[in-house]
Amino acid sequence: MTPGQILAAILLAMAISAGGTWQVQEWRLGKTQAEQAGLHQGELAAVSAAAAMQVSAEQGKRLDLEQKLATSDQQHTRELSDAQRDQARLRDRLATTDLRLSVLLDATDSASGCNVPAASGAVSVVHAARRAQLDPAHAQRIVAITDAGDQGLIALRACQAYVRAVLR
Repeated sequence: MTPGQILAAILLAMAISAGGTWQVQEWRLGKTQAEQAGLHQGELAAVSAAAAMQVSAEQGKRLDLEQKLATSDQQHTRELSDAQRDQARLRDRLATTDLRLSVLLDATDSASGCNVPAASGAVSVVHAARRAQLDPAHAQRIVAITDAGDQGLIALRACQAYVRAVLR
């Protein structure tokens, strides 16, 4: 063999060796990348499953809260309508003079100058107390004030129930 052929054979052997090494490295790199991609897919699947479970739990909490709030709203509406019905009945009874409002007078107050005789009879709750009947118009205004107060208290209870439900 001539020195040129030896040199060509050496270069050919080096090229084949380099190509083979290159191919082996490509196979190894491909295998490593495939393994990493598989691990990454597994991690993504786990993260997605955890996120889906969390979303489901939050939706369950939200639905539960909505049900509690709806129940609370129904109760508030029922209490409000009951109070309004009772107040309307009371106003009707006052208007028809079926019911009269009266106030107790202080028997020891000499400054009042009111000389109302003491109530007597079996129907009185406070025996021997001096009472004065209120004018029906004044009684209606008092009932309206108590009606507004009742509605305010019912609304306050509804707000407090809402806040408690939301903060839980």
